[in-house]
Amino acid sequence: MPRTSPAPAPASTPTHCPYCALQCGMNLRAAAGSEAAGGDVVEVVERTDFPVNRGALCGKGRTAPAVLSSRVRLTGPLVRRPATGRLEPATWEEALAKIAEGLGRTQQAYGPDAVGVFGGGGLTNEKAYALGKFARVVLSTSQIDYNGRFCMSSAAAAHQRAFGLDRGLPFPLEDIPRTGCVILVGSNLAETMPPALRYLTELKENGGTLIVVDPRRTRTAEQADLHLAPRPGTDLALALGLLHLVVSQGRTDEAFIQERTAGWDEARAAAMAHWPEHVERVTGVPVPQLRDAVRMFCDAETGMVLTARGPEQQSKGTDTVGAWINLCLATGNAGRPLSGYGCLTGQGNGQGGREHGQKADQLPGYRKLTDPAAREHVAGVWGVDPDSLPGPGRSAYELLDALGGDIKSLLLMGSNPVVSAPRAAHIEERLRSLDFLAVADVVLSETAALADVVLPVTQWAEETGTTTNLEGRVLLRRRAVDPPPGVRTDLEVLHSLAALLGHEKGFPVDPEEVFDELRRASAGGPADYSGISYRRIAEEDGVFWPCPETPAGDERTSGQDRTAGADRSAGEDRTTGQGRTAGAPPAGDDRPAAPHPGTPRLFLDRFATADGRARFVPVAHRPAAEETDAEYPVLLTTGRVVAQYQSGAQTRRVDELNAAAPGPFVELHPRLAQRLGVAEGERLTVVSRRGRAVAPARITDSIRSDTVFMPFHWPGEGRANTLTNPALDPTSRMPEFKVCAVRIERAQD
Repeated sequence: MPRTSPAPAPASTPTHCPYCALQCGMNLRAAAGSEAAGGDVVEVVERTDFPVNRGALCGKGRTAPAVLSSRVRLTGPLVRRPATGRLEPATWEEALAKIAEGLGRTQQAYGPDAVGVFGGGGLTNEKAYALGKFARVVLSTSQIDYNGRFCMSSAAAAHQRAFGLDRGLPFPLEDIPRTGCVILVGSNLAETMPPALRYLTELKENGGTLIVVDPRRTRTAEQADLHLAPRPGTDLALALGLLHLVVSQGRTDEAFIQERTAGWDEARAAAMAHWPEHVERVTGVPVPQLRDAVRMFCDAETGMVLTARGPEQQSKGTDTVGAWINLCLATGNAGRPLSGYGCLTGQGNGQGGREHGQKADQLPGYRKLTDPAAREHVAGVWGVDPDSLPGPGRSAYELLDALGGDIKSLLLMGSNPVVSAPRAAHIEERLRSLDFLAVADVVLSETAALADVVLPVTQWAEETGTTTNLEGRVLLRRRAVDPPPGVRTDLEVLHSLAALLGHEKGFPVDPEEVFDELRRASAGGPADYSGISYRRIAEEDGVFWPCPETPAGDERTSGQDRTAGADRSAGEDRTTGQGRTAGAPPAGDDRPAAPHPGTPRLFLDRFATADGRARFVPVAHRPAAEETDAEYPVLLTTGRVVAQYQSGAQTRRVDELNAAAPGPFVELHPRLAQRLGVAEGERLTVVSRRGRAVAPARITDSIRSDTVFMPFHWPGEGRANTLTNPALDPTSRMPEFKVCAVRIERAQD
């Protein structure tokens, strides 16, 4: 019999929001009148005891149950009928058989890598793990990646390069209000993660200072003590200019550099080539503001730099994040309490989704697919020959770009690249060129509408599973309602497809059973979940990885704990990293050691490199892949608005959210509007080298006069990602969403 998660109180079910990486806690309970509706109608109730959001929710979280309605979501499989060319209802047996036949036919004709798999950063850890295993064991294809590549891959690459380990935040959110100064780069928390804004408000209430770096004066930037508005694509030059000033003013932490880092001489030399006046010319940020930023950051006893998609979604995103990490290292603001660099992960499970096998080059536990020991360990858990596992495949955009060419068929789960991918119209053409496309999703997204087979799957409140939020806190979503009768879980889908393709065993449908296998597969890896269980998550409001199964203090795990900089005792010692290893009994005590407590704070003892030292990486500014010229004289940057999420596939189906954000717009400065002769609300055509998008003008002085902004949540004529540039970062393979050259025209009626 399948096991169940810890039973909640019958009146309400504690769970988590389905949207961003905060994974806010909430309770779900039956709404008034739900018995008459069959008992499936639920409402959100505050969950004030959950530490991340303390009861606060944004409009998206509060209205999330609206997407559970059968009015807006898929309730049965669909198959495209050759006679009509339309998607029409089908049985599950027919739909699954068509997928197995389509994938099998492709591989028989063209080989294993002719089938691709594309996942999503919203899938639970269990589903992401099972999808990666399915691709590599059942399909034997290397062609798997996920839309999390479009989220924080540049920050992950820079984190690995500097610290030897990547976790979005190496400290819990609760540390942010207690630091002295925060530099927030390319994030508009007030709209993308509204409940997190309280951490910045509390920072200022505690006497700390806030510096926001953004080409727009957003609602978040309005909270700042200092707002720096660089030209899009110049964040790297800005970070290097600040480090130049730190060095020239003698404000480096030489003791920290000497004791805990390597590579400083080369990084310092690279930064010194970016003198302030040069940086002002490149970025547009005045030298006095650069000096103010250095003064504020260095005067504080502790400091943090937090980045988001702004600096990361660039063709030089890894180096840009690396420059901000260099600033932290040079000032001693890393590997110490209340200090450090962190990335604000975007998607709900963007962190866990890549840790456990969706990413093209990784195995569960954040293991490298090219590491023979990693392959042997995971293959042992899976019961297969290590040599049978395929090698690394293409990154997300490269995989999508290859559709219809080397990749003839695609299985896609939980993503909508027709709206969310760069150069989106081109990706839509690639999807249409496939021999066979199967999509599993909650709603009939723009991508699902192109499929040969569409499978309706359960969503957050209808299934149990874990996610990993931006802090590295592993959380438990609990099933609160039954899905419609025609809907199955993704785990059931993979189980059935595996069986049809000759793998009767190895793909359980019970999420806790899958999680237990994930724990074994991750054991000993950088992202070690082996000591985490559903019971512990429920009892402890989540558990921070790494959390090995063996007790803290055990010699078998002490190396892992030291590498991670594990918290080592209770109370204040846990914060400072001083004292004995957490959970270990005093010397001479023969009591059994307590389980490992998890690791809220990384790197306090040493960094996760071979010698324990963080690595400076010398970087130099280079232009964006596409600069403005006479034909395309304006820069475009893209982002989100508070009432919509990602491609909008779910939030655009919620009436309240649509009323707040009914469609796309083009934000531009009054001087640019005057030069173009454009009035508020006038329809504009934004044209890039890849396509065009049409949306009404929104005139505001909160944006640079050389830049326009468009949100990317909508399909149709306002599809912003039709314009964006797929130029890739050479390390992370992140596309350059955040900057491209465009021209603005009045739209033709």
